[in-house]
This record gives sequence, C-alpha cells and structure tokens, in this order.
Amino acid sequence: MKPINLLRRGGEMFVIVTYDVKEKRVNKVRKKLNQYLFWSQNSVFEGEITESQLLKCLSEIKKIINTEEDSIYIYKIENLKNFEKVIVGVTKNFDAFIL
Repeated sequence: MKPINLLRRGGEMFVIVTYDVKEKRVNKVRKKLNQYLFWSQNSVFEGEITESQLLKCLSEIKKIINTEEDSIYIYKIENLKNFEKVIVGVTKNFDAFIL
C-alpha cells in the first residue's frame, strides 16, 4: 500500500482504528484492516478512507470478531486542520502520509 496524500480530499476522511480482540482473531483483524489502512503500531491502524470503504471494512470485520468479547474503536477526523500527531518514544511506522 502506498502513502496517501492527505491534502487530496474527494470525500475521504482520516480515521484511526484501534482494536482489542481475542488472540485467536488478532491476525485476521490485522490482515483485514491492512487492506484498507496503514499499520501504525500494535492494534492501531490509520489512514484516509471513504465512508463507503469504511463501512465495507467494518462489515467484513464484524464477520471476524465476536462482539461479546472483542471491540473496535474508530476515530473519524474530517478536518485535518485541527489534527496533530505527536509521538513520544519510538516511531513504529512512517509518518510522511500524515503530516
């Protein structure tokens, strides 16, 4: 997956997705999210996505997870002018596509 230019708009939003799933489902969830977003660090993905792509991704993830045991958090950022990413410590992934 190539970095996405966040200056391009066209109906896309920036999202941060975090997940807490049972160990036996972690790899399936990670692989599914990796099809749509960029890995940022353990249990965190981020990137630009359209609403329809996000809905499709979530629909596919709901088939993997157990909603009684697992959780997925989605943070939508529609205005990047009010967004700043600060990293303290080791950077686990490239940041060129964010700032």
